[in-house]
Amino acid sequence: MFAPVFRCVAILALGAITSPLPAQSAGPARDRLVVSGAWLAGHLHDRDLVLLQVGDSADFDTGHIPGARPVTLAQISAGMSGKMDMDNILMLEMLPIDTLRLRLADLGISNRSHVIVYFTTDRISTTTRVLYTLAYAGLGQSSALLDGGLREWQREGRPVESGPAKAVARGSVTARAQPSLVVSADWVNAHKGQHGIALLDARQVGFFDGSQQDDGPRRGHIPGAQSLPFEDLYDSTGALRPAAALEARFRAAGVQPGDTVVAYCHIGQRATAVLLAAETLGYPVRLYDGSFQEWGRRADLPVEGGAK
Repeated sequence: MFAPVFRCVAILALGAITSPLPAQSAGPARDRLVVSGAWLAGHLHDRDLVLLQVGDSADFDTGHIPGARPVTLAQISAGMSGKMDMDNILMLEMLPIDTLRLRLADLGISNRSHVIVYFTTDRISTTTRVLYTLAYAGLGQSSALLDGGLREWQREGRPVESGPAKAVARGSVTARAQPSLVVSADWVNAHKGQHGIALLDARQVGFFDGSQQDDGPRRGHIPGAQSLPFEDLYDSTGALRPAAALEARFRAAGVQPGDTVVAYCHIGQRATAVLLAAETLGYPVRLYDGSFQEWGRRADLPVEGGAK
């Protein structure tokens, strides 16, 4: 049910906007970052709700939650459109903030919007990448994931409609950007192994240990990183695992209370699914956006576990 392993990445908080809609409760971070179908059903017609279905237009036309709008990573990311130079261009990078604001406004998003993002069948990490992008743009406090996505919504017997998206009024995004949510290769190199920094590799284990070849020239992982594939954090339906189960997995990966969780993957997609789970537990989070696509290309950066 998961996306192909070469699609790294869905979220984070630290935004500067107070949500105009109520969260599910005033409880833990999870209650703000992840909403249930029941919560969404109760707020589906709220004035400031923006509902985004991640995926292509064909999937959207087949079925979507009433009022939803389609979004793709190509719309809100750099290095995802046109003919790509795979040897030199990094895929799925954050856009310059002014450009990103315009792209989000095209989707009808404004500072007052409460954005709920959901996946269809196998786009969990794509969806968390969209959420993380919203947080980077300063909208993290008013954005959340629909737990279980469209499939869970349908399983609960809730309404779905078909056909193309309806036109929406252009929004205006002026929220304060959160550039600290994204770190560079040089930042990672300077901080790896530092007390209080937990570096996690969200790829599948074969890429971490070097038994499988990534799309770059080298195998292995960043020194000091621990393996935590994002699939370990979600159940077979695509729902986020209970808090206790998540905590156990982060502890097994060496994460300690108070650590800042820094995650990477192939291109910066799968990692965001790990970061969402970490933030629901209260950990500060950061994304190494260039991920192993960038790290593996740079001969000046060290690699462990199968480097060649």
